[in-house]
Amino acid sequence: MSIMPIELIPDWETRLARQDAFWDRKVLDRPVVILTVPREKPLAPWPARKTHATVKERWMDAEYAADWARAIAVNTEHLGDALPVVNPNLGPEVFSAFFGAELEFSPDSSWCIPCLADWTDASRLEFSEENFYWRKLVELTDALLAKGKGVFYTGVTDLHPGGDAIAAFRDPEVMAVDMIDHPGEVRKLLERVDRAYFRVLDFWHDRLAGAGQAFTCWAGIVSSRRWYVPSNDFSCMISKVMFDDMFLPGLANECRHTQASIYHLDGPGALRHLDSLLATRELNAIQWVYGAGKGPTTKWLDVYRKCQAAGKGIQLDADPGELDLLIASLKPEGVWLRVNGIRGRDDAEAVIEKVSRWR
Repeated sequence: MSIMPIELIPDWETRLARQDAFWDRKVLDRPVVILTVPREKPLAPWPARKTHATVKERWMDAEYAADWARAIAVNTEHLGDALPVVNPNLGPEVFSAFFGAELEFSPDSSWCIPCLADWTDASRLEFSEENFYWRKLVELTDALLAKGKGVFYTGVTDLHPGGDAIAAFRDPEVMAVDMIDHPGEVRKLLERVDRAYFRVLDFWHDRLAGAGQAFTCWAGIVSSRRWYVPSNDFSCMISKVMFDDMFLPGLANECRHTQASIYHLDGPGALRHLDSLLATRELNAIQWVYGAGKGPTTKWLDVYRKCQAAGKGIQLDADPGELDLLIASLKPEGVWLRVNGIRGRDDAEAVIEKVSRWR
């Protein structure tokens, strides 16, 4: 597969190689470190602001989104192993919308309006490439591919199949009761949803590979391998026994379907499932998101150590002041580190120099 070079980053191949090595918990010369800062002098003009009649209309304006994405990519300095990426985005529940659910939009996000009031109607939920949101996502992705050639990599949109897809159809609180009252119906729909997911993911991976893209998505890793992010945010509402029985086999299948995978473990309520995930041989890495107000990252060193002891990679977001403790406490192998709060190139070079000594 031939990957498109990034014109403003001469060492893009080295950065890509370091991130490829992350999946195997190997270090080429140092762990992956991601740093970005706004350019002091923009290299591209900012697009003119545009008035839209509704919030949804703004989300649907593919050319406007692509123009802003390109300007942001060009006017951001990507340091360390950072590579410019843009992810087509219609919100985290767009996968459920592909089955006929409707989305409600706010300025910053969207959510699915529950559409399955009675389990007898479940057969009406069918994935279709004629679906409005599917066609809009194709339009948005194609606009990004056109504007981003040589400038940034276009990613796969945020996809939530499995339990999250059904929770969007039903509503999470209703779904929690369904796990007791309607487990057979949940399982039957789960099988159908997951079959569609593999078709969807293959479509996007093939489309992006055909355009010379490295593979990326909202999680930020950029790789020559086909990878994605298994997740189940609904899992914080159920027991380990329910999770292992109903959802863990499907998550393992998701991992087997790609060349690499990182599980999105969202919030302290989901930590009860960590042991099951670490025992999943096909899974490469864990992205632990502890949630707003529950940091800093160094508060959760035991979680990261446990992941490393199980042979899994870890994705970390940290502030510069946490680096010394992280380096002293964790192995460098299998670390993908994004450092936030960098004020300029001097700060970035100091971070890279420190991470380069991580042995």
